Amino acid sequence: MNKGDLINKIAEDAGITKGQAEDALGAVLDGITGALKSDDSVTLVGFGTFSVSKRDARTGRNPQTGETIQIAAKNVAKFKPGKKLSDAIN
Repeated sequence: MNKGDLINKIAEDAGITKGQAEDALGAVLDGITGALKSDDSVTLVGFGTFSVSKRDARTGRNPQTGETIQIAAKNVAKFKPGKKLSDAIN
């Protein structure tokens, strides 16, 4: 399922237009992104938790040349599924 398919599903299930569904999905994604940028987490009870993890700088190796390279530190988004979501897919 891609973003367009999800928008169609939201519009159909909620009985709203595709434009309204796209705006709603955009608002949800912007809210989650904004919280993660602020180093906050977003918990949707039963669905899961979005959070930010800090990855330290490290040394890596170029697989083609074998050359050692420095990999910069960065923040990465994480998702931990909730119990209801885990139960639903198993």
